[in-house]
Amino acid sequence: MAARLPFIEVPLFPLGTVLYPGGQLQLRIFEPRYLDLVRECTRSGSAFGVCLILDGHEVGTPARPAAVGTLARITDFSHREDGLLGIATEGGERFRVQSTRVRADGLLRGEVELWPEEEVQQVPVEFALLQTILERLIETMGPHWQKAPRSAYDDAGWVGFRLAELLPLARDEQQQLLEMTDPIQRLGVLRDILPRFQKA
Repeated sequence: MAARLPFIEVPLFPLGTVLYPGGQLQLRIFEPRYLDLVRECTRSGSAFGVCLILDGHEVGTPARPAAVGTLARITDFSHREDGLLGIATEGGERFRVQSTRVRADGLLRGEVELWPEEEVQQVPVEFALLQTILERLIETMGPHWQKAPRSAYDDAGWVGFRLAELLPLARDEQQQLLEMTDPIQRLGVLRDILPRFQKA
């Protein structure tokens, strides 16, 4: 049985979107609590947690986050035309929130248990159509993935997470796919969803 990974405490950033391992996420930072979060993570080189909002909003009163989220590591900064700070982040390990507390400034912090990375599994031949669809989606919607190595398309986890990012799924479906721990099963769910997007 695999050893349990440690519990860590991280600042949490509830958002109206799901971040997947290896995914890219651009954020606009303007609330003081999140400017503090960026300073903290930059100073220490640490990550923060991105969780889908289950109840509430991205601004104002702290929202209620989903129990499973993804660590985000800041990879770049920019000063936007609107004068706000922009950050680019990359998704890392998934985690499950065990407890949360709200700081005086409204920043949510969580004690989280890290999940182990999924084992790399080959995309089974019956899911070859998903590889083709992903290539087409990346051509039009995911230019940052166009330089991905061909070997990535053979990795069931990578294919599943990238499709989950690029397909117009409902938020609860995105969260369901994040929480799944079997990459082949995830591909099966995505295959079953695809007919919804076929043109009549």
